[in-house]
Amino acid sequence: MISHPEKVLFPDDGITKGDLAEYYEAVGPVMLPHLRGRPITMERFPAGIGKKGFWQKSVEKGFPEWLERVEVGKKGGVVHHPIVTDQRGLMWLTNQNTITHHVWTSRVPDLDHPDLCVFDLDPSKDDPAAVRNAAIELRDLLEELSLPSWIKTSGSKGFHIVVPLDGKTHIGDVARFAGAVGALFVSRAPDRLTQEFSKVDRTGRIYVDTGRNGYGATFAAAYTVRAKRGAPVSAPCTWKEIESGKVSPTTFTLRNMPARVAKLGDVWADMKRRGRSLTRAIERLRRLT
Repeated sequence: MISHPEKVLFPDDGITKGDLAEYYEAVGPVMLPHLRGRPITMERFPAGIGKKGFWQKSVEKGFPEWLERVEVGKKGGVVHHPIVTDQRGLMWLTNQNTITHHVWTSRVPDLDHPDLCVFDLDPSKDDPAAVRNAAIELRDLLEELSLPSWIKTSGSKGFHIVVPLDGKTHIGDVARFAGAVGALFVSRAPDRLTQEFSKVDRTGRIYVDTGRNGYGATFAAAYTVRAKRGAPVSAPCTWKEIESGKVSPTTFTLRNMPARVAKLGDVWADMKRRGRSLTRAIERLRRLT
């Protein structure tokens, strides 16, 4: 099913398309529950990451009939996003040189009511200790709001902190809630944290990105490979690993992730069953602000 498995996709590491396919075959059982039902934007690199790649949302033309998709409205038309439900679909996207899967926070059939709220901590510089401490502080703030959270490496320099939801809050309200939590978080440590979108205005601070929660916005899926040197993975981990310092944003890669999954399984396995309502959290947030 995989054409040209010898093609080198990560030239500095000698990682081939065949290696990428083996990775997604190995982690598929734990990755698929986090992909199912979510519109996907594919980040494709037909000539490897040494050349310019592209992002693709639409699979309206030239894609197999069996590949599930969802029609999503956009300004001036519609987009047909792929939906991956099984290993066959995951491997087909891999054969299209899709290195990274970017997913919505909601699932079909109800894309207006997300089951996740995502906070992306993006440091201005490579400082694992600082971003680790910020992640723990954000977890503690969410606990003040009675919201449990899960964490994964972003596959870059930071972490994604994820709150599972019960799917009853409208996506617009979730986005506003995330923005308000981010603002409160930044206000507690404005010398270290910022919500400034422009990198030049961040002045070395960690960017608290809450923009992943709007309609049509995406974030890197759990277990997806990032198109960066070393083939880092956006890897679910535990808060105990973060607190102990055992895990940094670059700890997990295509090379070592399958062994971790074989040993531990999916450390996010029970997250879907822990979805919370935001009703009380919104009231608590109002009191705090």
